[in-house]
Amino acid sequence: MSAKEKLSPGVAAAATHYNGRESWRIFGIMAEFVEATERLNAIRPAVSVFGSARVAPDHPYYALAERIARLLSDAGFAVISGGGPGIMEAVNKGAFHGKSLSVGLNIQLPMEQQSNAYQDISQTFQHFFARKFMFVKCASAYVVMPGGFGTLDELLEAMTLVQTHKSRRIPIILMHAPFWRGLLDWFAGRLVSERMIAPEDLGLIQVIDEPEAVVEAIFKHYETRGFMPLPEEHEIMLNL
Repeated sequence: MSAKEKLSPGVAAAATHYNGRESWRIFGIMAEFVEATERLNAIRPAVSVFGSARVAPDHPYYALAERIARLLSDAGFAVISGGGPGIMEAVNKGAFHGKSLSVGLNIQLPMEQQSNAYQDISQTFQHFFARKFMFVKCASAYVVMPGGFGTLDELLEAMTLVQTHKSRRIPIILMHAPFWRGLLDWFAGRLVSERMIAPEDLGLIQVIDEPEAVVEAIFKHYETRGFMPLPEEHEIMLNL
């Protein structure tokens, strides 16, 4: 007797219905990737900037994020954020008033994320993994502002992809050293000391406090090459 025959008629019908929904969900995921790639593939060079959704407009982090985004935009970079409130809004606002595109990669959440009003291009995702893919695929650099679990998720995802050579090496810049000091000390004192990572893995990230220095660091990384992926990097990104 097959596994399906062992199920009661009601359970078997429910399983069939669920499997059908799963199959259609795969097509929805494919469509999400295709639509986002078509809309965003030409947005180069770009910098993805991350940070907390919980920061109020009168917070110093908000002003810092807006300043760095404006400088990046005026320097010729499209600036990509998560499209929501807080630091994401500050990033889009700074870029929106600059010379280059302000891009928001919004996410549908059970408690709906409110899109900010400063987006030249707004793309909405249902799935975090598709959204995260586009953050990496489009970016020539990452700038990471203070934030919570989502921000840490994006930071560690980027570091893992570069460390494992699943993504090309790009600048990953942490802003506001006091916020990050405890985490970086833990990386060095625990992960390196217990050989969970190699000492050179700490070189994947830079800590910079001045917005102007962030722009300089990104240009320095690319001073002997263009911003577009090299042929071998392009092959890597195809298998991201």
